[in-house]
Amino acid sequence: MPTFAKTAQFKRDWASLTHEQRQAVRRALTKFLADLRSGRFRKGLRVKGVQGAPGIFEMTWADDGRATFQYGPEIIRGEPHVVWRRIGTHDVLNHP
Repeated sequence: MPTFAKTAQFKRDWASLTHEQRQAVRRALTKFLADLRSGRFRKGLRVKGVQGAPGIFEMTWADDGRATFQYGPEIIRGEPHVVWRRIGTHDVLNHP
């Protein structure tokens, strides 16, 4: 099973989301986890590298909802480790 970590900034960003936004993120994360296990992300999540930030990726969870992440060292052998960096509106891409 993949492992996850959250930066302090991600935790602060999460705290500022509305209940509805958190629900939308949770729905997207269910898809993200399934896709992470399969090794291929569905088009609807629009997972791609953040321009100008090597090794950092973005995921779309709403029209103006983005989350950034990077892969960290494996915690469990053979399983990806995702470090969530930022979450919020498209503006998080200014400081991913």
